[in-house]
Amino acid sequence: QVHVVESGGGLVQAGASLRLSCTASGRAFRNYDMAWFRQAAGKERVFVASIDSSGDPAYVQPSMRGRFTISRDNAKNTVYLQINSLEPEDTAVYYCAPRVRFTASRDYAPQYDYWGQGTQVTVSS
Repeated sequence: QVHVVESGGGLVQAGASLRLSCTASGRAFRNYDMAWFRQAAGKERVFVASIDSSGDPAYVQPSMRGRFTISRDNAKNTVYLQINSLEPEDTAVYYCAPRVRFTASRDYAPQYDYWGQGTQVTVSS
């Protein structure tokens, strides 16, 4: 069992930046690849980025490269998602999850078993 808590979201204007945080319980955190997804209202959960247990390599969805950066601090059991130049289309609930199974590609949401409550990001134009 892994418990995750996301934070750092909020209401911002277009062009602003946010750093989202995800803290996971347990000493096994450093053994897990971690991923960020987002889900806009009425839409499916979409893969954003993932990072290897050691922090290298990190992978960002191609359409989001340049504005999104994923990183982690294993000493703090925390993974981060830096989002720059926010756009209204980035409005969504952002979730993180540990990848404890490798039954599909990293961007396949159903293979992730443990989700937090998410953090809402709202970008006004």
